[in-house]
Amino acid sequence: MAQLVLVVGAGPTGLTLALDLARRGIPVRIVDRAAAFFAGSRGDGIQPRTLEVFDDLGVLDAVLAAGMPTPVMRVHLGGEFVTERRMSEPVEPTPAVPYPNLWVLGQSHTEAILRDRLAEFGVQVELGTALTGFTQDDHGVTATLDRDGTRETVRAAYLVGADGGKSTVRKTAGIPFEGSTDESLRMLLGDVRADALDHEFGYWFAAADEPMRGIALSPLPGGRQFQFAAPLTGDAQPSLELLQEYVDRYCGRDDVTLTDLTWVTVWRPNIRLAQRFRDGRVFLAGDAAHAHPPTGGQGMNTGIQDAYNLGWKLAAALAGDDTLLDSYEAERRTVAAEVLGLSSELLDKLVDGEEDAMERGPETQQLDISYRDPAARDALAVGDRAPDAPLKDEAGRPVRLFDLFRGPHATVLSFGTSPEAGPDAYAVVRPGTSVTGPHVVDVDGHAHAAYAAVEGTRVLVRPDGYIGAIS
Repeated sequence: MAQLVLVVGAGPTGLTLALDLARRGIPVRIVDRAAAFFAGSRGDGIQPRTLEVFDDLGVLDAVLAAGMPTPVMRVHLGGEFVTERRMSEPVEPTPAVPYPNLWVLGQSHTEAILRDRLAEFGVQVELGTALTGFTQDDHGVTATLDRDGTRETVRAAYLVGADGGKSTVRKTAGIPFEGSTDESLRMLLGDVRADALDHEFGYWFAAADEPMRGIALSPLPGGRQFQFAAPLTGDAQPSLELLQEYVDRYCGRDDVTLTDLTWVTVWRPNIRLAQRFRDGRVFLAGDAAHAHPPTGGQGMNTGIQDAYNLGWKLAAALAGDDTLLDSYEAERRTVAAEVLGLSSELLDKLVDGEEDAMERGPETQQLDISYRDPAARDALAVGDRAPDAPLKDEAGRPVRLFDLFRGPHATVLSFGTSPEAGPDAYAVVRPGTSVTGPHVVDVDGHAHAAYAAVEGTRVLVRPDGYIGAIS
């Protein structure tokens, strides 16, 4: 049987999946119909849970080095500066949550970092390569690819459509994309330079009598550009001249000249959810499975989580255990529906001009996403995110639970007792406790507290950092 996984679409979702498979030694091809890599900021907010995924995948340091924290927003009404605001106040890391704040990095930069990491495993994105059709049987998928008019037939064990809202994979599989598109509301998003503005800050310009109906300029790291967001009315077409008109109308200055419009798109509220995330050996992930408003910064992050959930399950199936594959849709479609609801609520607040429409809290960070049984009442249950904690290793050096989890494996923690036999099993002991086998010392008790553990507690942590079993 074929062992290859064919990933269609090389955005953040497809790249995350290809990387997760490649590091597991799974043969993978990733193709994209585009002739060149995307260049634009689009999904520029990386949520805390995604930072944890990036930690596991070995790209966190590069993402942190290239990006920046969320900027302070300077609010100008009627041309006058009135206040400074943040979408969310920064908070200090805790033992359980090492990366508690949103991180800003333009999507094209995030994709480049993921591509570089993928290349370390010998896998390159195949640009200009379109999926034109596929069939499947009990043993695999036969896909047809087209590159410059040359047709290729590929036999794969599984096919994953990470090919966006207009997904060829979803349409070919005949999976309905349920929801609505609101043509009455349009927003202009783009990347521009505005050198007269201090690039250390974001800006909100609006009329004094309509403070929530204005334009936003948010600085992007790695250059001089800002991401621009503004309402698009009537039949206006996106252009640098139109953006300049908005700025001139609202900012109250005559020296702010926009240049270098490198990316622009017209966004409409397109809120949709695929009826199924799986059809036999074909799976949907990311925007191919769920379309979000940009409010709340959820779309890209949810797609990355899809990929992270699916990768280890595909690997298990290719190793002979396909019992986990059904759990992908059960877990991720439920999450996508909840996230769509959250994004829609935030959009409604923005449209209605509510004062807190731009504020963001823990509900957008994706740290509280869980696959637990709804009937579970424990503070920590099977299906919850596995918390981090600082420890010391057998030699007394600082180490974290996330260090033990990092990699393509599951991890078993045995609190207070000798670990199970296995390469990724550890005893977690309090200072002065003697055990045989690999162990870490919970010097300050943070691990015991985070896992509500007593002596003899055993916790299985899945390869995607969620709790698989507690006993």
